[in-house]
This record gives sequence, C-alpha cells and structure tokens, in this order.
Amino acid sequence: MKARFPEGFIWGTATASYQIEGAAFEDGRGESIWDRFCRMPGRVAGGDRGDVACDHYHRYAEDVRIMAELGVDAYRFSIAWPRVFPTGKGRPNPKGLDFYKRLLDELDKAGIKPMATLYHWDLPQVLQEEYGGWVSRDVALYFRDYAAYVLEEIGERLSWVVTINEPWVAAMLGYGFGTHAPGIRDFKAAITAGHYLLYAHGLAVQVFREMNLPGQVGLALNLTPYYPHSDSAEDLAVARRMDGITNRWYLDAALKGKYPEDIVEWYNERKVMPDLPADDLKEIAQPIDFLGINYYTRGIVGHSDEDPCCVKEYPPEGPVTDMNWEVYPQGLYDLLTRLTRDYGAIPLYITENGAAYPDQAENGRVRDKARIDYLQAHFDAAARAIESGVPLRGYYIWSLLDNFEWAFGYSKRFGIVYVDYETQKRIIKDSGLWYRDFLRS
Repeated sequence: MKARFPEGFIWGTATASYQIEGAAFEDGRGESIWDRFCRMPGRVAGGDRGDVACDHYHRYAEDVRIMAELGVDAYRFSIAWPRVFPTGKGRPNPKGLDFYKRLLDELDKAGIKPMATLYHWDLPQVLQEEYGGWVSRDVALYFRDYAAYVLEEIGERLSWVVTINEPWVAAMLGYGFGTHAPGIRDFKAAITAGHYLLYAHGLAVQVFREMNLPGQVGLALNLTPYYPHSDSAEDLAVARRMDGITNRWYLDAALKGKYPEDIVEWYNERKVMPDLPADDLKEIAQPIDFLGINYYTRGIVGHSDEDPCCVKEYPPEGPVTDMNWEVYPQGLYDLLTRLTRDYGAIPLYITENGAAYPDQAENGRVRDKARIDYLQAHFDAAARAIESGVPLRGYYIWSLLDNFEWAFGYSKRFGIVYVDYETQKRIIKDSGLWYRDFLRS
C-alpha cells in the first residue's frame, strides 16, 4: 500500500503539550485554564489532572528515541503558552522555551522534522480571569505577541507551524457546551471565541510572513462530514446546517474570508450572532501554505421537532471505538475530496487521525489489532483520495503516547505507545510495531 503514496509523503505522529508534558509547575510555568478546570469538582473523569501526565517534560529524549525506532519522518507537538509567558503577556520566561529547544535538538539528532502547534488549548489562566479568555480581542493580540516571541526564538528550526488547533473545539466545547476548559455555557460567547481564535490565527500568519521564515504555516481544523439520516428535504437541510456550523464556518472564514451566509442567517434568527468586526476577516483569511485536518469519525443527523436546534443525532451504524465514535474511513475520503472540490488545491496534511481502545499490557506486549485495522483502513482511504487528485502531503497518527484525554482524563488510550501511568514505562503497542514495519517497507 505504501507505494500508493507519492515520493516525499510525510509520515508522522502527534501529541499536545497539556496532554503529555506534566511538570505543570516547574521552571516558571504559569497556570493554564486546564490546570484550573481539572481542579473543578466533577469536570474531568476520575478527578484526573495533567500535573504529571506522561512526564514527557523529563522523558522527551526517551520519547524521541521511540519515534526514531518507529521510523517516522516528522513529529507534531504543541508549545505551552503558559510555559513561555506565565501570565500570557509581559515578560517571557526563557526557561519555558528552553524545553522546546532541547526537544528540537533531540529531533534534529534523530532526523525527525518538527511541526509545532502554537495553541493546543492551554490558555494562560490569567488571560481568562482578566479578559474572559477568547471572547476578548485583547487575548488574540497577546497571542500575536507570544507567537512573535516563539517564532523569533525557534521559527527558523520549524518545518511547519500550526497556529491554532481545532478552533471549533476550543470555542464550542470551552464556551458553548462547557465540557472543556474554561467550562462556560453561552452559545453567543462560543461564536465570539471562535472568531477571535481565527483572528489570532490570522495575526500569527502575518507575523510568520513578516519574519520570512523558511518553513510553512497553516491551521488545523477538526472536520466532521455529516450525512443525512434519510433523503428527506428536512434531513438534508439539517446535515447541511451541521456541516455549516462545524466545518464551513471555519473553512470559509480562513480560506474565503467570509462566514457562510446560511449559518449567519440561522444564528441571527436565534439571536445568538454576536456583532463581530467585519474587517477581521481580511486578517483571518491570510493565505496559508497548508490546511491541517483532524479526522476521527462522521455524524449522521436528521430533523427533530423536539430539539431546540431541530437536530437529531443518530447512533453509529458500524463498529465503534472506545469513544463510541463510528469507524468510518469512507468519511475521510469524502472529506478530502470535498475540500479539494470546494476550496481548490490547497496542500493538505492529516494532522490527527487515530482511535481509542481499552488497551492492556500483558507480558510486555499490547495487542491492539482493532487500532491496526482502523489505521490501515484510513491509510487506504487517504491513498484513494490522492489517486482522485487530492494534494495530500502527509499523515500524522494521533497519538504517539497514551495521554490525558481532556475531560475523559486517563480513561481513554489513543497511543501507538502504551504508557503505564504508575511507572511511566513505555511499551510500543502492536499498532506501533505495525506502523514501524509499514514505514520500513
């Protein structure tokens, strides 16, 4: 199957700072909204916290050795804003960035190319308290300052820079549904937060361009294809609307410089559309070098008179992962071909794709055949998309390590490497060995 991917195709794996680093209060790191959220009773499964996580902060050299053993071309990681600016602004903390310099040294020695994400949800808590977090334009401006400092210090060493990871999740789960930090439930605030996350992205792209850096800059969106439950006009309309809220809202803003009119109208009818500065869309739509796609599953939806949003979500039709997400590789093919059809030939990277299963270590081995099947089927869908003319340039498996899975705590395992949280011992799972053999072949 590997022959079906073009020469120079990038194979990697991915993580995020709060999910793996630990060392939450070392070397001057400030508090993040996730540190605070984890301390709110009942917010995170098992009362789990990211204080230690996978202790990657102290074990990064071992983790890079594992990546080298797997034979990956690239590694996607994120930089913790509160490590670099403990209060989100003001004077930087050089010790915080020193960690990433050491990590880059190890990656360089191993010949692994770095993809750094500037924001993967760990907002400095001070910015939440003083400004209300992402509902504030000021926070986007502080993000620009943070991005400028990071890029000035290490930008030359980064092959790819992702500005913001999954603005939909940060905005909707953080400010709309309240299931993620900072735990606010206000739909209008969520739309506002989404806007300023996109605005921050645009400002960071500008900074990147002004510095004339050698790498590439882009944005990572979680995209979920929605399928109507039936062919009825009502169900088709709901699928279109869900696509608009989840996918087109962010795609159109970043790639076309406008929000989709049907969704603006729908928000206005429900009196949740905030008054957003229209000029910001010029900044938001700065040309990018690539689009990162985080794909896990699909949604099946139909019309409902009982729901305030008129949506009924239908249960999965096929096998599911430990997250109860349907395993649906066809959705990846449909998504990739649709992006190229609707938005032109922008280079694409799958910046996250993977699955959680209830893995257990037995005699030093983790047999996770379901994950191998999942990855194999999704690789196949990606190869078919390339054959259909999609400019897909690389594929990052989520995740390198089992880790802190946000509101699910340590109860869900996405890694191709097993982590025993008691001892911090790492075991490459069968899926990791399969990936290694795939890359060797």
